[in-house]
Amino acid sequence: MVMSAYVLVQTEVGKAANVAQQIGSIAGVVNADDVTGPYDVIAKVEAKSVDDLGKLVVSQVQQIEGITRTITCPIVNL
Repeated sequence: MVMSAYVLVQTEVGKAANVAQQIGSIAGVVNADDVTGPYDVIAKVEAKSVDDLGKLVVSQVQQIEGITRTITCPIVNL
């Protein structure tokens, strides 16, 4: 079973395009798009477990220069 989540990303001014490109190159990231509104990038990520999902976000996504905040929203099937 695969866990999926959306990661909402806020960046420093002028960094969104570069951040989205870098996030998109990470294994486990399905896509990363620049958006307008309170968040600058939204990425869809997948991992084998909740723990692996957390590790992906903390050890890879959050380490990208220019990111100021992330919120991870796991996808649930109701």
